[in-house]
Amino acid sequence: MGLLQAFFYIIPGIFVVGGVYGVIRTVKRSRQISRTWRHGRTAEARCLRSYTTTSGGGDTSVTTTLHHVYEFTTAEGRTVRIDESNGRSTVVEGDFVTVYYLPENPEGATARPPAPGKLAAGTGCTVAFFAVFIGFALTFMGVVHSFFSVADGFAP
Repeated sequence: MGLLQAFFYIIPGIFVVGGVYGVIRTVKRSRQISRTWRHGRTAEARCLRSYTTTSGGGDTSVTTTLHHVYEFTTAEGRTVRIDESNGRSTVVEGDFVTVYYLPENPEGATARPPAPGKLAAGTGCTVAFFAVFIGFALTFMGVVHSFFSVADGFAP
């Protein structure tokens, strides 16, 4: 196998690994939030800061993400500060919100109100996107493999 052939297997292979990693992270975070809503504790948190980040630009569309920094005290008396993205735009600095946290992992807290259906739909759409992404990379590898197999028959 030549360097060119290896290139056409390695790059899509990296895409497959990245897609699998994305699925794992998405499902893991979804399960954590769901578990936090079902079995976690609640606390009153204060919004210390609200800010946005942007990505993209140039020839691509710009995406803006809203972040909130919350601080709360656990039932055990520990002060925890979290930074959560994609929060409610109506929350501003100084507002108080309810956060949900697991006593063993208060850093994984969320200020999102319980919405299991919305969480399941969002997780399903994200997993479907990654599945298509992985499928495209695997199909590309299969097509390239068949082209190289045919080309090997023509080589002198």
